[in-house]
Amino acid sequence: MISARKLRVLVVDDTIVYRKSVSDIVAEISGVELAGVAHNGKIALDKIATVKPDLLTLDIEMPVMNGLEVLAELKKKHPQIGVIMLSTLTADGSEMTMKALELGAFDFILKPQSKNLVEGKKEIRRLLEPILDAYAKSKSGRHLRTATSSLPRTSTTTNGLTRPAAIAGRGMVRPASALRRTKSEIVTIGISTGGPNALNHMLPKLPGDINVPILIVQHMPPVFTKSLASSLDKKCKLTVKEAEDREPLRPNVVYIAPGGKQMKLVAATDGTHRLIKITDDPPENSCKPSADYLFRSIGDYYVGRTTAVIMTGMGSDGTKGLEVLKNKGAHIIAQDEASCVVYGMPKAPTERGYADIVVPLDRIADEIVKSVK
Repeated sequence: MISARKLRVLVVDDTIVYRKSVSDIVAEISGVELAGVAHNGKIALDKIATVKPDLLTLDIEMPVMNGLEVLAELKKKHPQIGVIMLSTLTADGSEMTMKALELGAFDFILKPQSKNLVEGKKEIRRLLEPILDAYAKSKSGRHLRTATSSLPRTSTTTNGLTRPAAIAGRGMVRPASALRRTKSEIVTIGISTGGPNALNHMLPKLPGDINVPILIVQHMPPVFTKSLASSLDKKCKLTVKEAEDREPLRPNVVYIAPGGKQMKLVAATDGTHRLIKITDDPPENSCKPSADYLFRSIGDYYVGRTTAVIMTGMGSDGTKGLEVLKNKGAHIIAQDEASCVVYGMPKAPTERGYADIVVPLDRIADEIVKSVK
Protein backbone atom coordinates (compact mmCIF):
# COMPACT_ATOMS: atom_id res chain seq x y z
CA MET A 1 0.00 0.00 0.00
CA ILE A 2 1.41 3.40 -0.98
CA SER A 3 1.44 6.18 1.61
CA ALA A 4 0.04 9.67 1.06
CA ARG A 5 3.55 10.95 0.31
CA LYS A 6 4.16 11.17 -3.40
CA LEU A 7 7.21 9.86 -5.24
CA ARG A 8 9.44 12.88 -5.87
CA VAL A 9 11.25 12.80 -9.23
CA LEU A 10 14.14 14.97 -10.42
CA VAL A 11 14.36 15.04 -14.25
CA VAL A 12 17.92 15.27 -15.61
CA ASP A 13 18.52 15.69 -19.35
CA ASP A 14 20.62 18.07 -21.43
CA THR A 15 18.07 18.08 -24.28
CA ILE A 16 15.26 20.56 -23.68
CA VAL A 17 12.73 18.47 -25.65
CA TYR A 18 13.18 15.41 -23.43
CA ARG A 19 13.53 17.46 -20.27
CA LYS A 20 10.19 19.13 -20.99
CA SER A 21 8.44 15.94 -22.12
CA VAL A 22 9.52 13.87 -19.11
CA SER A 23 8.76 16.74 -16.72
CA ASP A 24 5.25 17.11 -18.12
CA ILE A 25 4.64 13.36 -17.87
CA VAL A 26 5.90 13.16 -14.28
CA ALA A 27 3.65 16.08 -13.30
CA GLU A 28 0.62 14.30 -14.81
CA ILE A 29 1.04 10.88 -13.15
CA SER A 30 -0.98 10.21 -10.01
CA GLY A 31 1.13 9.56 -6.92
CA VAL A 32 4.19 11.25 -8.44
CA GLU A 33 5.39 14.84 -8.24
CA LEU A 34 8.07 16.77 -10.09
CA ALA A 35 10.81 17.69 -7.63
CA GLY A 36 12.79 19.70 -10.19
CA VAL A 37 14.80 19.61 -13.41
CA ALA A 38 18.50 19.82 -14.28
CA HIS A 39 20.27 20.05 -17.62
CA ASN A 40 23.46 18.25 -16.57
CA GLY A 41 24.67 15.84 -13.92
CA LYS A 42 26.61 18.34 -11.82
CA ILE A 43 23.57 20.60 -11.42
CA ALA A 44 21.46 17.54 -10.54
CA LEU A 45 23.82 16.55 -7.73
CA ASP A 46 23.89 20.13 -6.44
CA LYS A 47 20.07 20.19 -6.33
CA ILE A 48 19.62 16.97 -4.37
CA ALA A 49 20.06 18.58 -0.95
CA THR A 50 17.34 21.15 -1.61
CA VAL A 51 14.73 19.29 -3.72
CA LYS A 52 15.13 15.93 -1.90
CA PRO A 53 14.15 13.57 -4.73
CA ASP A 54 13.31 9.90 -4.25
CA LEU A 55 14.32 9.11 -7.81
CA LEU A 56 16.09 10.61 -10.84
CA THR A 57 15.28 10.12 -14.49
CA LEU A 58 18.76 10.39 -15.91
CA ASP A 59 20.07 10.85 -19.42
CA ILE A 60 23.21 8.84 -20.08
CA GLU A 61 25.04 11.18 -22.43
CA MET A 62 25.36 14.74 -21.05
CA PRO A 63 28.01 17.46 -20.96
CA VAL A 64 29.94 18.40 -17.78
CA MET A 65 28.97 15.17 -16.00
CA ASN A 66 27.40 12.18 -17.76
CA GLY A 67 24.86 9.73 -16.39
CA LEU A 68 27.41 7.11 -15.37
CA GLU A 69 29.40 9.67 -13.39
CA VAL A 70 26.22 10.83 -11.65
CA LEU A 71 25.34 7.23 -10.77
CA ALA A 72 28.76 6.64 -9.27
CA GLU A 73 28.36 9.72 -7.06
CA LEU A 74 24.83 8.73 -6.04
CA LYS A 75 26.03 5.28 -5.05
CA LYS A 76 28.63 6.84 -2.74
CA LYS A 77 26.68 9.76 -1.28
CA HIS A 78 22.95 9.09 -1.83
CA PRO A 79 22.44 5.31 -2.17
CA GLN A 80 18.78 5.62 -1.16
CA ILE A 81 17.91 7.57 -4.34
CA GLY A 82 16.68 5.50 -7.27
CA VAL A 83 17.54 6.06 -10.93
CA ILE A 84 15.77 5.35 -14.21
CA MET A 85 18.02 5.80 -17.23
CA LEU A 86 16.94 7.29 -20.55
CA SER A 87 18.93 5.56 -23.26
CA THR A 88 19.34 5.55 -27.03
CA LEU A 89 18.88 2.52 -29.28
CA THR A 90 22.53 2.29 -30.30
CA ALA A 91 25.42 -0.05 -29.53
CA ASP A 92 27.15 2.66 -27.48
CA GLY A 93 23.90 3.50 -25.70
CA SER A 94 23.26 -0.15 -24.84
CA GLU A 95 26.78 -0.70 -23.48
CA MET A 96 26.53 2.40 -21.31
CA THR A 97 23.11 1.27 -20.10
CA MET A 98 24.54 -2.12 -19.04
CA LYS A 99 27.17 -0.24 -17.02
CA ALA A 100 24.45 1.97 -15.52
CA LEU A 101 22.46 -1.07 -14.41
CA GLU A 102 25.61 -2.55 -12.86
CA LEU A 103 26.10 0.73 -10.99
CA GLY A 104 22.66 0.38 -9.47
CA ALA A 105 20.15 1.99 -11.85
CA PHE A 106 16.68 0.60 -11.17
CA ASP A 107 15.71 0.29 -14.84
CA PHE A 108 15.86 2.12 -18.16
CA ILE A 109 13.62 3.29 -20.98
CA LEU A 110 14.45 4.05 -24.59
CA LYS A 111 14.18 7.54 -25.94
CA PRO A 112 11.52 7.32 -28.67
CA GLN A 113 12.61 7.06 -32.29
CA SER A 114 9.57 9.00 -33.53
CA LYS A 115 10.14 12.58 -34.69
CA ASN A 116 6.54 13.38 -33.83
CA LEU A 117 6.64 15.06 -30.40
CA VAL A 118 3.11 14.04 -29.44
CA GLU A 119 3.71 10.39 -30.30
CA GLY A 120 7.11 10.50 -28.63
CA LYS A 121 5.62 11.81 -25.42
CA LYS A 122 2.96 9.08 -25.44
CA GLU A 123 5.68 6.47 -25.85
CA ILE A 124 7.73 7.86 -22.96
CA ARG A 125 4.68 7.81 -20.71
CA ARG A 126 3.79 4.24 -21.73
CA LEU A 127 7.26 3.08 -20.75
CA LEU A 128 7.90 5.31 -17.75
CA GLU A 129 4.64 5.07 -15.79
CA PRO A 130 4.78 1.34 -14.93
CA ILE A 131 8.44 1.63 -13.92
CA LEU A 132 7.68 4.51 -11.56
CA ASP A 133 4.88 2.43 -10.07
CA ALA A 134 7.16 -0.59 -9.74
CA TYR A 135 9.84 1.51 -8.05
CA ALA A 136 7.35 2.85 -5.51
CA LYS A 137 6.32 -0.74 -4.68
CA SER A 138 9.82 -2.21 -4.72
CA LYS A 139 12.20 -2.74 -1.84
CA SER A 140 14.16 0.23 -3.21
CA GLY A 141 11.13 2.40 -2.63
CA ARG A 142 10.07 0.87 0.68
CA HIS A 143 10.40 4.25 2.40
CA LEU A 144 7.32 5.34 0.39
CA ARG A 145 5.09 2.55 1.71
CA THR A 146 3.09 2.14 4.87
CA ALA A 147 2.75 -1.63 4.65
CA THR A 148 4.15 -4.62 2.82
CA SER A 149 2.30 -7.55 1.31
CA SER A 150 2.27 -10.81 3.25
CA LEU A 151 4.12 -13.85 2.00
CA PRO A 152 2.27 -16.96 0.84
CA ARG A 153 1.78 -19.84 3.24
CA THR A 154 5.10 -21.70 3.46
CA SER A 155 7.20 -24.08 5.47
CA THR A 156 10.93 -23.33 5.89
CA THR A 157 13.71 -25.85 6.16
CA THR A 158 16.66 -25.50 8.51
CA ASN A 159 19.04 -24.37 5.78
CA GLY A 160 16.94 -21.33 4.96
CA LEU A 161 15.29 -22.69 1.82
CA THR A 162 11.55 -22.24 1.49
CA ARG A 163 9.15 -24.74 -0.01
CA PRO A 164 5.82 -23.08 -0.87
CA ALA A 165 2.48 -24.62 -0.10
CA ALA A 166 -0.14 -24.29 -2.85
CA ILE A 167 -3.00 -21.94 -2.10
CA ALA A 168 -6.29 -23.81 -2.01
CA GLY A 169 -8.41 -23.43 -5.13
CA ARG A 170 -5.65 -21.73 -7.16
CA GLY A 171 -3.35 -23.21 -9.77
CA MET A 172 -4.36 -26.85 -9.39
CA VAL A 173 -1.56 -28.72 -11.15
CA ARG A 174 -0.25 -32.23 -11.31
CA PRO A 175 2.49 -32.85 -8.72
CA ALA A 176 5.93 -32.68 -10.29
CA SER A 177 6.78 -36.16 -8.98
CA ALA A 178 4.14 -37.67 -11.28
CA LEU A 179 6.20 -36.90 -14.38
CA ARG A 180 9.65 -36.13 -13.00
CA ARG A 181 11.82 -38.93 -14.37
CA THR A 182 15.46 -37.96 -14.15
CA LYS A 183 17.87 -35.07 -13.76
CA SER A 184 17.20 -31.98 -15.87
CA GLU A 185 18.70 -31.76 -19.36
CA ILE A 186 17.89 -28.10 -19.92
CA VAL A 187 17.59 -24.93 -17.81
CA THR A 188 15.37 -21.99 -18.71
CA ILE A 189 15.11 -18.63 -16.97
CA GLY A 190 12.57 -15.80 -17.10
CA ILE A 191 13.65 -12.41 -15.71
CA SER A 192 12.98 -8.68 -16.13
CA THR A 193 13.47 -5.57 -13.95
CA GLY A 194 16.64 -6.03 -11.90
CA GLY A 195 17.66 -8.84 -14.22
CA PRO A 196 21.07 -7.72 -15.49
CA ASN A 197 22.44 -7.32 -11.95
CA ALA A 198 20.79 -10.56 -10.81
CA LEU A 199 22.28 -12.45 -13.76
CA ASN A 200 25.67 -10.81 -13.12
CA HIS A 201 25.46 -12.19 -9.60
CA MET A 202 24.10 -15.65 -10.36
CA LEU A 203 25.48 -16.88 -13.70
CA PRO A 204 29.20 -16.60 -12.80
CA LYS A 205 28.53 -19.06 -9.96
CA LEU A 206 27.58 -21.81 -12.41
CA PRO A 207 30.37 -24.23 -13.34
CA GLY A 208 31.72 -24.33 -16.87
CA ASP A 209 30.90 -28.04 -17.09
CA ILE A 210 27.23 -27.90 -16.15
CA ASN A 211 26.66 -29.95 -19.35
CA VAL A 212 23.21 -28.62 -20.24
CA PRO A 213 22.09 -25.62 -22.33
CA ILE A 214 20.57 -22.61 -20.57
CA LEU A 215 17.95 -20.44 -22.30
CA ILE A 216 17.09 -17.00 -20.90
CA VAL A 217 14.37 -14.49 -21.60
CA GLN A 218 15.41 -11.10 -20.21
CA HIS A 219 12.93 -8.37 -21.10
CA MET A 220 14.98 -5.91 -23.16
CA PRO A 221 14.81 -4.12 -26.50
CA PRO A 222 16.92 -4.99 -29.57
CA VAL A 223 20.68 -4.31 -29.33
CA PHE A 224 20.58 -4.33 -25.51
CA THR A 225 20.38 -8.13 -25.26
CA LYS A 226 23.55 -8.43 -27.36
CA SER A 227 25.36 -6.04 -24.99
CA LEU A 228 24.05 -7.98 -22.00
CA ALA A 229 25.27 -11.29 -23.45
CA SER A 230 28.69 -9.81 -24.23
CA SER A 231 29.02 -8.40 -20.72
CA LEU A 232 28.01 -11.68 -19.07
CA ASP A 233 30.26 -13.76 -21.31
CA LYS A 234 33.31 -11.93 -19.92
CA LYS A 235 32.33 -12.86 -16.36
CA CYS A 236 31.10 -16.46 -16.71
CA LYS A 237 32.75 -19.86 -17.01
CA LEU A 238 29.98 -20.76 -19.46
CA THR A 239 29.74 -19.27 -22.95
CA VAL A 240 27.03 -16.58 -23.04
CA LYS A 241 25.64 -15.36 -26.36
CA GLU A 242 22.62 -13.79 -27.97
CA ALA A 243 20.66 -16.63 -29.56
CA GLU A 244 20.56 -17.02 -33.35
CA ASP A 245 17.88 -18.53 -35.53
CA ARG A 246 18.22 -22.26 -36.31
CA GLU A 247 21.31 -22.80 -34.19
CA PRO A 248 21.48 -26.18 -32.42
CA LEU A 249 21.40 -26.37 -28.64
CA ARG A 250 24.81 -27.06 -27.12
CA PRO A 251 25.68 -27.88 -23.53
CA ASN A 252 27.56 -25.28 -21.46
CA VAL A 253 26.14 -22.42 -23.54
CA VAL A 254 23.77 -19.72 -22.25
CA TYR A 255 21.43 -18.39 -24.94
CA ILE A 256 19.78 -15.01 -24.38
CA ALA A 257 16.65 -14.28 -26.44
CA PRO A 258 17.20 -11.33 -28.82
CA GLY A 259 15.33 -8.18 -27.83
CA GLY A 260 12.27 -7.46 -29.96
CA LYS A 261 11.95 -11.12 -31.04
CA GLN A 262 10.44 -14.32 -29.67
CA MET A 263 12.52 -17.43 -28.97
CA LYS A 264 11.35 -21.04 -28.87
CA LEU A 265 12.61 -24.57 -29.42
CA VAL A 266 11.82 -26.69 -32.48
CA ALA A 267 12.84 -30.17 -33.60
CA ALA A 268 15.75 -30.60 -36.00
CA THR A 269 15.17 -32.55 -39.22
CA ASP A 270 16.66 -35.67 -37.63
CA GLY A 271 13.83 -35.62 -35.07
CA THR A 272 16.31 -36.08 -32.22
CA HIS A 273 18.11 -32.80 -31.74
CA ARG A 274 16.61 -29.41 -30.88
CA LEU A 275 17.13 -26.06 -32.53
CA ILE A 276 16.49 -22.49 -31.44
CA LYS A 277 13.86 -20.73 -33.51
CA ILE A 278 13.77 -16.91 -33.50
CA THR A 279 10.43 -15.53 -34.66
CA ASP A 280 8.61 -12.26 -35.11
CA ASP A 281 5.46 -13.59 -33.44
CA PRO A 282 3.38 -11.03 -31.50
CA PRO A 283 4.18 -9.99 -27.92
CA GLU A 284 2.72 -11.95 -25.02
CA ASN A 285 1.98 -10.14 -21.76
CA SER A 286 3.21 -7.05 -23.66
CA CYS A 287 6.63 -8.76 -23.77
CA LYS A 288 8.80 -9.56 -26.75
CA PRO A 289 10.70 -11.73 -25.94
CA SER A 290 8.26 -13.50 -23.61
CA ALA A 291 9.07 -16.13 -20.99
CA ASP A 292 5.66 -17.79 -21.49
CA TYR A 293 6.40 -18.22 -25.19
CA LEU A 294 9.76 -19.92 -24.49
CA PHE A 295 8.57 -22.02 -21.53
CA ARG A 296 5.70 -23.60 -23.51
CA SER A 297 8.02 -24.76 -26.27
CA ILE A 298 10.49 -26.30 -23.83
CA GLY A 299 7.63 -28.20 -22.24
CA ASP A 300 6.94 -29.84 -25.60
CA TYR A 301 10.38 -31.45 -25.80
CA TYR A 302 11.76 -31.92 -22.28
CA VAL A 303 8.98 -33.60 -20.31
CA GLY A 304 10.24 -34.37 -16.82
CA ARG A 305 13.73 -33.09 -17.71
CA THR A 306 13.49 -29.28 -17.32
CA THR A 307 14.61 -26.87 -14.64
CA ALA A 308 12.75 -23.55 -14.91
CA VAL A 309 13.79 -20.49 -12.92
CA ILE A 310 11.62 -17.40 -12.42
CA MET A 311 13.40 -14.32 -11.13
CA THR A 312 13.01 -10.62 -10.37
CA GLY A 313 10.82 -8.56 -12.68
CA MET A 314 7.67 -6.54 -13.25
CA GLY A 315 4.42 -8.14 -14.35
CA SER A 316 3.41 -11.79 -14.59
CA ASP A 317 5.17 -13.05 -17.71
CA GLY A 318 6.16 -16.67 -17.15
CA THR A 319 3.26 -17.72 -14.91
CA LYS A 320 1.24 -19.47 -17.62
CA GLY A 321 4.33 -21.08 -19.08
CA LEU A 322 5.36 -22.37 -15.66
CA GLU A 323 1.94 -23.97 -15.24
CA VAL A 324 2.54 -25.85 -18.50
CA LEU A 325 6.02 -26.89 -17.37
CA LYS A 326 4.77 -27.91 -13.91
CA ASN A 327 2.18 -30.20 -15.51
CA LYS A 328 5.01 -31.74 -17.55
CA GLY A 329 7.19 -32.53 -14.58
CA ALA A 330 9.57 -29.57 -14.55
CA HIS A 331 11.56 -28.63 -11.46
CA ILE A 332 10.74 -24.98 -10.75
CA ILE A 333 12.92 -22.58 -8.76
CA ALA A 334 11.60 -19.15 -7.75
CA GLN A 335 13.58 -16.20 -6.43
CA ASP A 336 12.36 -15.04 -3.03
CA GLU A 337 10.72 -11.69 -2.41
CA ALA A 338 13.47 -10.27 -0.21
CA SER A 339 16.17 -10.58 -2.90
CA CYS A 340 14.01 -9.41 -5.84
CA VAL A 341 14.30 -5.83 -7.05
CA VAL A 342 10.63 -6.17 -8.04
CA TYR A 343 8.62 -9.11 -6.72
CA GLY A 344 6.34 -9.39 -9.74
CA MET A 345 7.26 -12.33 -11.97
CA PRO A 346 7.97 -14.84 -9.15
CA LYS A 347 4.95 -13.79 -7.06
CA ALA A 348 2.04 -15.51 -8.82
CA PRO A 349 3.87 -18.79 -9.56
CA THR A 350 4.96 -18.99 -5.94
CA GLU A 351 1.50 -18.22 -4.57
CA ARG A 352 -0.08 -20.78 -6.90
CA GLY A 353 2.24 -23.51 -5.74
CA TYR A 354 4.14 -23.97 -8.99
CA ALA A 355 7.55 -23.44 -7.41
CA ASP A 356 9.23 -26.51 -5.96
CA ILE A 357 11.60 -24.31 -4.01
CA VAL A 358 11.94 -20.59 -3.23
CA VAL A 359 15.44 -19.30 -2.60
CA PRO A 360 17.33 -16.00 -2.31
CA LEU A 361 19.36 -14.86 -5.29
CA ASP A 362 22.65 -16.13 -3.89
CA ARG A 363 21.29 -19.71 -3.65
CA ILE A 364 19.79 -20.02 -7.14
CA ALA A 365 22.99 -21.23 -8.84
CA ASP A 366 23.40 -24.02 -6.24
CA GLU A 367 19.83 -25.17 -6.79
CA ILE A 368 20.28 -25.19 -10.58
CA VAL A 369 23.40 -27.35 -10.25
CA LYS A 370 21.61 -29.80 -7.91
CA SER A 371 18.83 -30.24 -10.46
CA VAL A 372 21.11 -31.15 -13.37
CA LYS A 373 23.79 -33.26 -11.65
